[in-house]
Amino acid sequence: MSFVTVIGFDDLIYNFKNQGIGVITSWILMLTLYVIPYSLMVGQLGSVFSKEGGGLSSWIRGTNGEFLGYFTAWTYWAASIPYVVDTANSVVVGLGWAITGSGKFQATMTNGQFAFWTLIIFVVFILVQSRFKKSLELLSSIGGLAMFGMTVLFVIMAIASLGMGGHIETQPMNLGAIIPKFDLKYLTTIGLLIYAVNGCELIAPFVTKMKKPASEFPKSMLLLVAMTAFLTIFGSFSLGIFFDAHHLPKDLKMNGSYYAFQALGEQYHVGNLFMYLFAWTEVIYLAALLAVLLDAMTRMLISDTGVRFMPKILRKTNKNGLPINGYILTCVLSGFILLLGIFLPDMNDIFNWLLNLNGIISPGVTCWIFYAFMQVRKNRAKYPSTYVFIKNDKIAWFVGLWALIITAVATVFGIFPQDVAFMGDTWWYELTINLVAIVVLIGLGAILPLVTRYEKRK
Repeated sequence: MSFVTVIGFDDLIYNFKNQGIGVITSWILMLTLYVIPYSLMVGQLGSVFSKEGGGLSSWIRGTNGEFLGYFTAWTYWAASIPYVVDTANSVVVGLGWAITGSGKFQATMTNGQFAFWTLIIFVVFILVQSRFKKSLELLSSIGGLAMFGMTVLFVIMAIASLGMGGHIETQPMNLGAIIPKFDLKYLTTIGLLIYAVNGCELIAPFVTKMKKPASEFPKSMLLLVAMTAFLTIFGSFSLGIFFDAHHLPKDLKMNGSYYAFQALGEQYHVGNLFMYLFAWTEVIYLAALLAVLLDAMTRMLISDTGVRFMPKILRKTNKNGLPINGYILTCVLSGFILLLGIFLPDMNDIFNWLLNLNGIISPGVTCWIFYAFMQVRKNRAKYPSTYVFIKNDKIAWFVGLWALIITAVATVFGIFPQDVAFMGDTWWYELTINLVAIVVLIGLGAILPLVTRYEKRK
């Protein structure tokens, strides 16, 4: 369960584009110095707050009070806005490849048409989710497993192709080639690495379901890291077989997954078979995931924060119990994010910018996890648990601080634009809309309690 929430094929493509074959070293450092302690901290937090359901906002509420618990729920929800917009964009791109067998569909779109179809997808899937919730949750789970299967298939078949006369496009492929260049550009890409590997907090509620959490949970997390290491390291190497890491296509983040499966099909003389399999798997998985996300994130925010911080108009439900105005707010903010990006030069720039925005906001929200862990370890007697990460409280606290600092630094540097010319007009525009998006998404969460207080006073 945790593996499907942590890594996917697109995560390999995004970070390969950012760092080339040097991303192999980054994956090794990330897994050993970050993912292992991160996942084990999540395990303890899930154990401490098992009765509250193990959600991130309940961890902060339990350690720092109601308002900070609400604000965590809001930031977690706000972080989901760029994610669902990016997911909807990916559905549009995936449909183009699944139907036409190429990237021509999106290549001929204007930015306005791209935004229009993305918003149409939002509305359609909110309506679909309200009627077919259970089936879509099942479909997203099946799709997630199918996506995992396609990723493993790609890695194994790509490496096996070398024994069939295939060659490695990236040259030289040696130890020196996999060492990244540690500069400002590298620092701006760390956030997307963290975005790729976060998500294991979603399985925290299941820690207490294990027979022996104290011994079984660390083993399961180490197995998670081993599986992730296999996929990220060998997956990145496999991409180096089909792409020259020194001369990557400009649209690799948007279309790279399809290019990769196209290349695999050519290597095995089956044409576009693998690409079509991947494209339809991607569309079905992302479509179901989008519908579930749009519903779950809105319901979680409205129900979790309750009457104390959310205005009455947002808590309003229809006859089916759906927070209809919450859905409208989700669509409005999603439209706002799309509007910010619509003035970028082309559709590829919009896709890359949205993706990189996730690399800012998502790590920023992950900071709450380490903050909650540090609070728990400051007073462990007050927060007993069946599983404890590191017996010594002081050492555990400093490990939490280490992870918090790394994540905060990645968040700050992620604000600087990627994929565009440094200090050019587009660079400055992206920097501006990054700041605007952050201020609006996070700032609105601080304003709503004031609106609620005014509403109650009246």
